[in-house]
Amino acid sequence: MAAPESAPCKGLRAGIRTFIESRPAQHAITALIVINAAVLALETSPAAMAAAGGVLQLADRVILAVFVVEILLKVFGQRCDFIRDPWNYFDTLVVGIALVPAAGSMSVMRALRILRVLRLISAVPSLRRVVGALLHAVPGMGSVLMLLLVVYFVFSVMATNLFGARFPEWFGNIGSSAYTLFQVMTLESWSMGIVRPVMEVYPHAWVFFVPFILVTSFAVLNLFIGIIVDAVQAHGHREERHEPPRPGRRTHERGPAGRAAGAAQGGSRAETQLTPGNAPFGRKVIACRYVNLLAFWNQPLLS
Repeated sequence: MAAPESAPCKGLRAGIRTFIESRPAQHAITALIVINAAVLALETSPAAMAAAGGVLQLADRVILAVFVVEILLKVFGQRCDFIRDPWNYFDTLVVGIALVPAAGSMSVMRALRILRVLRLISAVPSLRRVVGALLHAVPGMGSVLMLLLVVYFVFSVMATNLFGARFPEWFGNIGSSAYTLFQVMTLESWSMGIVRPVMEVYPHAWVFFVPFILVTSFAVLNLFIGIIVDAVQAHGHREERHEPPRPGRRTHERGPAGRAAGAAQGGSRAETQLTPGNAPFGRKVIACRYVNLLAFWNQPLLS
């Protein structure tokens, strides 16, 4: 059985945790991440390295040391809570990669130092919300991706059978057909580069390519956008329900009168909020989704 922690150690741990999680400390770490990104970018310039290479390398090592100290302080101050936060795993992995010696067979690790810039995602709350929303959208995106793969498989087999004999470099086998159709889907030189040459031999080939573009570029890919928009909006609403009141924000007084005022204010906000449920079906539904997404993006960056 572990010995109980002494009061001075508890106070030190609580003080360190308060300092690490404070807003000034978070802002300082964010600023160091941005400075580190600028330093790593300057290290790719031969002129900058010739003029101030030693200073840049020293700054890089100092910032890395600060990141290591920050993680150690988090481990000491948060203890078990450090393990419960997945963003701490992310920060530890990114900083740990930078500690691997970049020499000999591990020289590729030098290029991975730029991954430290990804810590900006965990340091900025709005970026964390976006990444969390994208992760919640993965199941729905998987279903749409499966649908897209089925459509690709069907059209690839059809293209190989229809055009493979005359255009073997584009449609000679199912792999070549899938790659060519991917280029058509991205609308990169699809008309002058692929479709018009095919139509010179097969005049009615547009009957094949136009429905493919409509299904993949405009229908299926827009499903991805709709799923991501819904996931971002739902994730933002979940965080709003669990977010504690910020200091300085006016709250209603306790008691029946205060609760009635809060309910009236909440009701008025609910009536004026633009949601798919109170908007007509069609273009207004899409518009309300994008309006709510813009409202989510307009939240304070470092709130």
